[in-house]
Amino acid sequence: KKWRLVCYAKRQLGSRRAAMVFQQLDEDDLPTSCTTIEEVGSTGVGALTVAFLILVVSTIVFLMKANSSGEQRKYYYLSTYICGFAALAYFAMLSGQGWTAIAGCRQFFYARYVDMAITEPLIILNLGLIAGAEGSLIAAIIGADVIMVVSAYLGAVSVVTTVKWFWFVISLGVFIPVRSRLSYGEGAQFFVTFRSVIPFSALSISHALQRCSHVLETHVSF
Repeated sequence: KKWRLVCYAKRQLGSRRAAMVFQQLDEDDLPTSCTTIEEVGSTGVGALTVAFLILVVSTIVFLMKANSSGEQRKYYYLSTYICGFAALAYFAMLSGQGWTAIAGCRQFFYARYVDMAITEPLIILNLGLIAGAEGSLIAAIIGADVIMVVSAYLGAVSVVTTVKWFWFVISLGVFIPVRSRLSYGEGAQFFVTFRSVIPFSALSISHALQRCSHVLETHVSF
């Protein structure tokens, strides 16, 4: 198996690049040689269950509010889709779907990145509409956010430490303008937007630090 993997890596990456990859990994670190996979335990399953139930309840509440809110209906519809998509992602992770094994025999939930790629732009759109921001500004922030999520995903699946750090720095670097532009505004608009951005920023920073800690700890996988 390893010989076939080496040949495939040389064809796809070239001899030099393949040597860099295999220098970072030994045979036991490769997903193809995993006999056991580091999966979430009962605590993790419990946390996913709680998050799923909260998101389902939130989806129902926002949908009910959307049907009786007049001009504010669009905000509740967006919130409904945000919580709905997130609930689907958490149900997938809870039921053992939406993951794969990556280097280091770790369970990697790619469903979380699919979730973020859909819900974060919707969150930004919702915040932008509430704050009365221009459409061009909202579009620019959404574009930067997508780059942030894609870079985080590519860093998570990278096996070469230097490449992993490269994607991590890009993702964190793009987060800074996203964060600053979300907080842009004056008076009440600034307060409404900034109040919503605080938990959004805390979640993104904690996610980034978690990824960073795995880089320092294993030098193999996020």
